[in-house]
Amino acid sequence: MAEQTLANHSDRLNAINIYPVADADTGTNLYLTVRAAAQALADLEPSDVGVTMATAGRAAMEQARGNSGTLFAVSLAAMAEPLAGAQRLSGPLLAASLHRAQLRAWSALSEPMAGTILSVLEAAARGAASVESVFNGDESNQALAETIEAAVCAAREAVVLTESQLGVLSEAHVVDAGAVGLLLILDCLRSVIIGEPLQEDLMDGLSGYKVQDPNIALTMPEQDGVEVMCTITLTPLAAAGLRLELDGMGDSVIMSAVSEQADPTGAYQWRVHVHVPAATLALEAIRAVGDPSNVSISALSATAAKEAHELI
Repeated sequence: MAEQTLANHSDRLNAINIYPVADADTGTNLYLTVRAAAQALADLEPSDVGVTMATAGRAAMEQARGNSGTLFAVSLAAMAEPLAGAQRLSGPLLAASLHRAQLRAWSALSEPMAGTILSVLEAAARGAASVESVFNGDESNQALAETIEAAVCAAREAVVLTESQLGVLSEAHVVDAGAVGLLLILDCLRSVIIGEPLQEDLMDGLSGYKVQDPNIALTMPEQDGVEVMCTITLTPLAAAGLRLELDGMGDSVIMSAVSEQADPTGAYQWRVHVHVPAATLALEAIRAVGDPSNVSISALSATAAKEAHELI
């Protein structure tokens, strides 16, 4: 359901995608990331909730696209951890999963910012926790329904606030695209849990989200540089060193372990994301510490497209 919903909304999400760069691809990136997770589950044999979520999370992490796609993938993988061994989802487990997800997402970014998908994830976790504190461990379907309802309601309020939390969004009079994308995904989860359709009025009143609103991303100045993404196996110490080096040469640095399982040498698989002036800068640093896979280079401007194509 989330895959189809994001496909339906991708054009509008792209149109308001101006932070951290106006590259008009947030909707597309979230759709492709969710599609990777959905495809991984297509042939999965019925199993416990934790295995299902972990499988989806790993697939999303390995194929994540863009800032928002990467942060969503990090969140999805983190949500699986409290669900290990669970045969069904409950209110307490959902609250714990959302809490774990927001902690992991905030820590994955070198410079996390309020007014983004992070704020919405945090609000959803807070909304779920408020219900859990009232129901106090109740694992009934009613408690689960109220937990997801509270999470979506809090997320919707957080999306509205994004416009006032980031200067570039305030000036453009739009809400954050990644934040809206996460809200749509959460409403898909709500729909599945309680067996009701998606909320038709969920997007009403969100600045810049009417179909007739202009494509604000097209009016923004051209962005320099490229986005480099890859998966690489490193020890935690080596990963910390790579993060520090990437922080020094670019921005929008996201690094998170794909899973909590280390190989025999104590190394983990990491998903890496960074915006840099030139792809060679990041690739040299990455290849100096390991052998990257799933390498993706996307131009943040038309002038960088030729280099991105040549280096992939």
